[in-house]
Amino acid sequence: MGLDMYAVSIVKDDNRPATDFDLDEEKYNDLHYWRKHPNLHGWMDNLYTNKGGENEDFNVATLLLTEDDIDNLEHDLIVKCLPETEGFFFGETTGEELEDDLEFIRKAREVLAQGRQVAYYAWW
Repeated sequence: MGLDMYAVSIVKDDNRPATDFDLDEEKYNDLHYWRKHPNLHGWMDNLYTNKGGENEDFNVATLLLTEDDIDNLEHDLIVKCLPETEGFFFGETTGEELEDDLEFIRKAREVLAQGRQVAYYAWW
C-alpha cells in the first residue's frame, strides 16, 4: 500500500479535457513512475484543482501536463518549492528525488516534441 504515481505518454487529442479523462490502454505508453513522493503529488494535486479537476481525493484521477506545466514544475523543483504534502501511506519526500524528477522532465519534453501528450495519475 502507498502512493504510486505514474506519468504516461498518450496519443494527442486536441479535444481531450485537462482533467478527469479516461486513459485508453491501447493508446498510452508508460513514461515514468514514482513511489511515495508526496510533495510532487501535492504539486500535481494543486495543478489538478486549478485546472478544474473534480475528484476530491485526486486518487486515480487523470491530469494532462502541458509544456508550460512541465516548465513550471522544473522551476519549482529547482528552487525547492513543492508543497509539503502528507497523506495516509504517502511516505515522505526526502529531497533525494531531484535527479529522478529532472529525468521525468527530460522525458516529458521529448514526448511533447514528438507530438504526443503527457498525463499524470496516482493510485493510493
